[in-house]
Amino acid sequence: MEALIALGIILFLVVLFLYKAIKIVPEYQRLVILRLGKLLGVKGPGLIILIPFVDKPYMADLREFYLEIPRQDSITKDNAAISIDFIMYYKVMDPSLSQMQVGNFAGAATNIAATTLRSVIGDISLDDVLAKRDEINQVLRAKLDEVTERWGVKVTNVEIREVIPPPLVQEAMTRQMSAERTRRAVVTEAEGQKSAAIMVAEGNKQAAILNAEGSKQSAILNAEGARQSAILNAEGFAMALDKIFQTASTVDDKTMTLQYLDALKALGASPSTKWLLPMELSQLASGIASSVGKGMDTKP
Repeated sequence: MEALIALGIILFLVVLFLYKAIKIVPEYQRLVILRLGKLLGVKGPGLIILIPFVDKPYMADLREFYLEIPRQDSITKDNAAISIDFIMYYKVMDPSLSQMQVGNFAGAATNIAATTLRSVIGDISLDDVLAKRDEINQVLRAKLDEVTERWGVKVTNVEIREVIPPPLVQEAMTRQMSAERTRRAVVTEAEGQKSAAIMVAEGNKQAAILNAEGSKQSAILNAEGARQSAILNAEGFAMALDKIFQTASTVDDKTMTLQYLDALKALGASPSTKWLLPMELSQLASGIASSVGKGMDTKP
């Protein structure tokens, strides 16, 4: 019985020894080892063998972390009270310094960040605080990094989340934003009216151009039609004259005599008492007599 108890105690001590002696360190962590209170060094990653109850390990995480700095009341250069909160991102660069130089990094960093923020804001006017957040972030990061460097920690970034100005300033900013929105609406409406007027004028211009082009084309077509009509009329008249000339050239003396007789018959039927006879009347009479004589010679 006593042998079993002794064996159990030995097994317990062996398991405890192995638990204390063997450590597996991940890639993103390092093991800071103190041997009998003296810094032995930084181990890892991988399998680490320690001397139980002699070596004391401290785990240091090399990943990037963030720390939320509570809202801080600050006074600007122009004596305006504002409230600011921000986030600080940091990363352990030297595991041994991070374990040996500071006991509570989160608490120390929070207090340092608060005092640094008040110092930086005290040198900036309210308008710059509201308009130059990126510059303030860079200044805060640089100043905090100077302090945390001796702790083996690097401040990688600082981001201001919210800036709360005094109530009067908030009211003035609200009025300013409302006036700016009204101004933009008026400008947008004016631009729309301008664009509409330009489009209407452009449309009227194009319509006038098209109407002028149409009138021009219509006048050209009308003139061309009139010209063609005049040409056709002239050609028709010329053809008629030519036809008359051709017909007249084939008329003999007998035909002309008959025409004269018809004309005299028409004059005889007229109620007029005075006639104007052409000079060719003697020729007409001789032609008629000649025609009559020839007719009588032809009778049997």
